[in-house]
Amino acid sequence: MRGLLMPPVLIFALAVSAAAEPDPRITTDTAEYCGSLATRLASLPAARREPSRSLAAEGVKLCGNGHVRTGVAKLRRAIRAAQASTTVMPSQ
Repeated sequence: MRGLLMPPVLIFALAVSAAAEPDPRITTDTAEYCGSLATRLASLPAARREPSRSLAAEGVKLCGNGHVRTGVAKLRRAIRAAQASTTVMPSQ
């Protein structure tokens, strides 16, 4: 009897958690996701600094040539690099 109650409870919990998320991000490896990542990166202040700039250029090129999964990985690395460089304070 207990086994019969678990699936509806699990389904309810998943539905509630999905409804609580305001704007879910696209996380598939598609050309649209490449564009979404590139747009996100462009809004970061450190996006034009190295290594973010070169990683982003490689990622966009890879996505454009049909190597979407590798391009997405490069763009994600570029975003992490840009975020890391904005949080590091230069020592004076």
